[in-house]
Amino acid sequence: MKNTVKLELTNEWDKTFPKSEKVNHRKVTFHNRYGITLAADLYESKEASGKLSAIAVCGPFGAVKEQAAGLYAQTMAERGFLTIAFDPSYTGESGGEPRYMASPDINTEDFQAAVDFLSVQKNVDPEKIGIIGICGWGGLALNVAALDTRIKATVASTMYDMSRVNANGYFDSENSADARYAKKEAMNVQRIVDYKNDSYALGGGVADPLPEDAPFFVADYHDYYKTDRGYHKRSLNSNGGWNMIGCMSFMNQPILKYSNEIRSAVLVMHGEKAHSCYFSRDAYAAMVKDNPYTDNKELLLIPNAVHTDLYDGGGKDAIAFDKLEQFFGENLK
Repeated sequence: MKNTVKLELTNEWDKTFPKSEKVNHRKVTFHNRYGITLAADLYESKEASGKLSAIAVCGPFGAVKEQAAGLYAQTMAERGFLTIAFDPSYTGESGGEPRYMASPDINTEDFQAAVDFLSVQKNVDPEKIGIIGICGWGGLALNVAALDTRIKATVASTMYDMSRVNANGYFDSENSADARYAKKEAMNVQRIVDYKNDSYALGGGVADPLPEDAPFFVADYHDYYKTDRGYHKRSLNSNGGWNMIGCMSFMNQPILKYSNEIRSAVLVMHGEKAHSCYFSRDAYAAMVKDNPYTDNKELLLIPNAVHTDLYDGGGKDAIAFDKLEQFFGENLK
């Protein structure tokens, strides 16, 4: 494609998880329909042959492909799938300016662009493509599944509905017109400040040091993003966070509007003890309500698992990789 940007990609193994000796790994790039060049890690089993089923992985929201997405992608490659873990537009090693912006439209397109890329690989069967979205990208994955008929199977893991949390706050504690107005008013004031300064102020990543009175879910994020367990130098959540106005457009763009029209297979997977589990419970209920295609939909709750346990297993093998292998094996055929 003309005018695509050449990215500077690191050649070192800088993941938060060990490199598998069972798979080949290489860096790749692809572009979305807005002309933004995206960076990805491609994983493929050393024993793979012929046309493979493929999976694109992204998330968590504010993370990079060297964290949870890469772990999912590498593990599924060990199980015979060709996989990519990619950085969304404006983040990580991917292109897009200004940095640290999010968009319900462009981020949905990022997933579709990953499907474009996988569909033209010589060793991929374009009729056997699935996606995995983690955390905020779980909600986006459901949005993509409702839009892209090429996707045969979708996993939303430890998902957030980014529209809901931006509009209503955590646990819907700010779900009122007045609360939303106050947030919008503050962000619009910030827009003027940013415009005058010709730069975008960062909102701040995960709190560090952790306040003594921090709620559990904040401590949970700190335990992942701010420790050796999951820290990465390019991760927004590990460092300065999104721009203060970076997620503004999620507030009035409900991304799950047509989830009950999804015909393809969907597995919604969440930790039973996660603070965020209500997102998955409610999203699953809305997806199957009045949907004639429910036989291939499933909600899987992992006992005793919290939100970040499904990022890296939480030291208790919380990610149900056997289930993911079975799910994709049955639906990418």
